[in-house]
Amino acid sequence: MTALSGLTVIEMCGERGQLIGKLMGDMGARVIKIEPINGSQERNFGPFKDDNPTPNQSLYFWANNTSKESLSLDIESEAGNKIINSLAMKADVVLEDFAPGYLNSIDLSYEKLSSKNSSLIMTSLTGFGQDGPYRDYVSSDIVSLALGGIMHSCGYDDIPNSPPIRPSGDHGNYISSHYALVGTLSALFHRDFTGEGQYIDVSAHEACSSTTEAALPSYLYLNKFVFRQTGRHAAADTTPKTLCETSDGKYVIVFQLFSNLNSWLSLVKWMAEEGMAEDLEHERFKEMARNRSREVTEDSKHAFKVVKQFVAAHTAEEIYRGAQERRFPWGPVRSPEENLTDPHFSQDRNMFIDIEHPEFGEGVSYKYVGRPYRFKGTEWSASRAPLIGEHTESILKKDLNYQDFEISKLIENKTITVL
Repeated sequence: MTALSGLTVIEMCGERGQLIGKLMGDMGARVIKIEPINGSQERNFGPFKDDNPTPNQSLYFWANNTSKESLSLDIESEAGNKIINSLAMKADVVLEDFAPGYLNSIDLSYEKLSSKNSSLIMTSLTGFGQDGPYRDYVSSDIVSLALGGIMHSCGYDDIPNSPPIRPSGDHGNYISSHYALVGTLSALFHRDFTGEGQYIDVSAHEACSSTTEAALPSYLYLNKFVFRQTGRHAAADTTPKTLCETSDGKYVIVFQLFSNLNSWLSLVKWMAEEGMAEDLEHERFKEMARNRSREVTEDSKHAFKVVKQFVAAHTAEEIYRGAQERRFPWGPVRSPEENLTDPHFSQDRNMFIDIEHPEFGEGVSYKYVGRPYRFKGTEWSASRAPLIGEHTESILKKDLNYQDFEISKLIENKTITVL
């Protein structure tokens, strides 16, 4: 039994919303991904397995489309439209990220689909929502980050006139997809009590705008603007620096020096044992720790300078482990792949999983980032992303009772693709 067992989801999403279906599929829902005849555009995004740029070997697509079935068809054709309508009659959720009004224009609106399935939930994820003056504006991941306010808070305060930068990892799409998922699951919860489905309008711009940390509260209640601060939170006032380079050329995030007296004394003792504490044993620094001072003063700058010298004499791993032993919440700046060899993630918590890819041979599997949460009462599992049209024939036969001659006709008319 899985968390979303028994749910059937129709997904018509590209790069903006594909994560919603992946997360639901990994939690046990049956997710039918509707793809164009030649496959989703995202199959053309690199990198590719063996540097072979073919649609079924996009590592980007693999990562974002696990645990789905692929139904490849022309949704604008009369026959393709009929297939979607028939599936929607049996589905619990429809996910889509087309431009506002597109599904209405091809007779696949929520009103049409729900007219024969009143418990249906449809979640539409767009750049700016289904109404308002920006409704038809074109957007993307990077535009959502820029216009939503997130990019304004990312960058460097120690390089004069430096521009804002974007965070990595498709964050705009991921943020909006997570909000869309929360909305969808909430609608399912509501349906459990009422039996009624509903339409959910999700705006990527609004999702990103709601995740700008303290920027909006600082402006609304303090009339202050936050500004970029290298390697730390954007804030309305200058905060102590945090990035310290280590002897092996890496960086460690060092902050909250004066979080409490015990931790401070433990840190200074560690430094003194190696003859690197200088004057940090002085009473004035103890007083700052007692008061949990977070002010940027000459004393705090001096303390950070001495600590920075100590950090520079050690490897990132030595500082990380030593600081954690002394209850300082410091950590190294890692590349994503470095976590693969950390036994806490790779062994103790089994964060990374091997997923079989039988299309490359018996017993062939590849490593993926696994579950972002651990269910104690239900199972979690993921299967590889589907090949183009891999499940078209089985879905038509088993779900909609299509006969072989009907499927052959659809292939002949280029309405569907069958693997």
